[in-house]
Amino acid sequence: MKTIGILTGGGDAPGLNAVIRAVVLTAKHRYGWDVIGIRQGFDGLLHDAPANILTEERVRPLLTRGGTILGAVNRGNPFRQVVETADGAVEPIDLTDEALRRLTNMGVEALIVAGGDGTMAIAQKLLDRGARVVGVPKTIDNDLAQTDVTFGFDTAILTATDALDKLQTTAESHHRVMVLEVMGRNAGWIALKAGVAGGADAILIPEIPFNIATVCAHIQQAREHGRNYSLIVVAEGAAPINGAQEYYIQTGGVMRLGGIGYIVGNMIADCIGAEVRVTVLGHLQRGGQPTPHDRWLATRFGSAAVQLVAQEQWGYMVALRGEQIVSVPMTDALQMKQVDPNGDMVQMARDLGIVFG
Repeated sequence: MKTIGILTGGGDAPGLNAVIRAVVLTAKHRYGWDVIGIRQGFDGLLHDAPANILTEERVRPLLTRGGTILGAVNRGNPFRQVVETADGAVEPIDLTDEALRRLTNMGVEALIVAGGDGTMAIAQKLLDRGARVVGVPKTIDNDLAQTDVTFGFDTAILTATDALDKLQTTAESHHRVMVLEVMGRNAGWIALKAGVAGGADAILIPEIPFNIATVCAHIQQAREHGRNYSLIVVAEGAAPINGAQEYYIQTGGVMRLGGIGYIVGNMIADCIGAEVRVTVLGHLQRGGQPTPHDRWLATRFGSAAVQLVAQEQWGYMVALRGEQIVSVPMTDALQMKQVDPNGDMVQMARDLGIVFG
């Protein structure tokens, strides 16, 4: 083997550049392989995006840099490329053969893909069609099964906790209730860990439908004991009991989770008459320099992915179990990993007096 490729699929996450760097350095120093960087995720295999050999000089400075130098497209899928027909209708077509031809034409003999569940599902289909593929788990949401943690998660927690620290001082000064909406899709890991680390009074997560009356009673009790401010963390996928998740419509009609923070803020203002302010962190959680922990984990993952290629473990993904890097089938990683409502982490938070609604 002489040449391998790497692409970054889905959304960006702090640590992706560290993965790219580790792949290139390990491939070059241990095996003498070249690494081709494929731009714009799987779309780069379909639309002739530039693909160049990544040199050691190019990747050396990437360890502390956020984002991904290769770019990412979170809706690129060679199995369902949307095209417009002659009569103006829109339909999906399968361009997988074209993607595989491009890999061959570039001289890529094996492909490393870094991404979340959607990326791993596409990678598995490419494997089924004959591609040599290994995976690196990536998501700030920490919701991929089979790995204890994903890189980017620690940076997202730091950003959310820092926001809570700042909101606490202004909440105390103005006697307000501060609501912070964080990412996480259908898993509450960011909300739970940042909420505990930031001293939240209530943490609302998708795994535990909330009763706003419980949250309001908790806030009111704090006020009766002389504390005239409260911090509420809301995961974007949280929903009230017998209610639905909140979505908003982006340009092009794309539905995105988000907006529940404002719903909760209005509910609290109505039930206790308090002054409430809502902050939505959004993509701030994805950006910035990765923490040392995420740089370390991303580097371990990138280097281990090259080892999987060398061992020809096609269809496997690197993962963290305790302190050990292991390999697991990519198909096993597609199941979502959620917070256990009855687990020890939630119970610990309840023991601290935090309510989940």
